[in-house]
Amino acid sequence: MRIVLVGPPGAGKGTQAAYLAKNLAIPHISTGDLFRANISQGTPLGVEAKSYMDAGNLVPDSVTIGMAEDRMEQADAVEGFLLDGFPRNLGQAEALDAFLQSKGLKLDAVLDLEVPEDEVVKRIAGRRICRKDSSHVFHVEYNKPQTEGVCDACGGELYQREDDREDTVRKRLEVYHSETEPIIDYYKAQDLVVTIPALGKVAEVTQRAMNALGHGE
Repeated sequence: MRIVLVGPPGAGKGTQAAYLAKNLAIPHISTGDLFRANISQGTPLGVEAKSYMDAGNLVPDSVTIGMAEDRMEQADAVEGFLLDGFPRNLGQAEALDAFLQSKGLKLDAVLDLEVPEDEVVKRIAGRRICRKDSSHVFHVEYNKPQTEGVCDACGGELYQREDDREDTVRKRLEVYHSETEPIIDYYKAQDLVVTIPALGKVAEVTQRAMNALGHGE
């Protein structure tokens, strides 16, 4: 299957993508991983991306599209893939369609993880990260540490990242609404969108998505 996963920041795309890709036996292709891999390997696209990032500029769509196309042509993605974070805007969606058409392929579904905006803000603004080990993540409501402000795992100080502050989260949501949300209508016109309510336990959301794809238990 060839699937695109969309949803606002805080919808749980990364978590759901990992589970869905495993259940469907297809690679999870995320924009973040693409950038890290290309930059660490020093590929021409990675070098180009890094030059923009080092200058504090946005990486052009052409570079992101090039990285995604290279990844989709790798052997493990021949039978399908799950795209997470790409396409991010209409231009990228049109480029993805053109790429797939050139290969005689098409998308099977676009999964839209739906979460109320207030819940998104609560999820992200409530996150607290350990300064010693950023893989230790807590939440002021959903995953409280035993001692406020202290990491259960290593005793490090817990803090709120700048990106997680409420005003920043609301700005990120504005960008999502203006840039990414239009691709949902674009794909609705192709009858590809499946809306998945993303509230509830992770396993429950995964099962809803699997059921919608016709792979339920």
